[in-house]
Amino acid sequence: MNTSELINQLAARHNITKELSKDIIHDMLHLIVSTAASGQDVSIAGFGKFKVTNRPARQGRNPSTGEVINIPASRKFSFTTAKAVRDELNGAKAAPPTKKKK
Repeated sequence: MNTSELINQLAARHNITKELSKDIIHDMLHLIVSTAASGQDVSIAGFGKFKVTNRPARQGRNPSTGEVINIPASRKFSFTTAKAVRDELNGAKAAPPTKKKK
């Protein structure tokens, strides 16, 4: 699914215009990225967690020449899925709700 298909499906499911759907998706993604870039984790219950991690500077090798090169420090944007998503992806069925003991 690409962005256009996501916009179309969101608009159809919620009976809103495609323009509004596009704005919602773009705003949500912008909020996730800007919040993570500021150093805060973004957790969406039942979906997963977005965060930025720091990668230290290190040495690597140019694969074609074998020459040692310095790789500068950088920041990496990562996503960790929630257990519910992992279970869905791996075909696990949700456990039936348990009854509370009195």
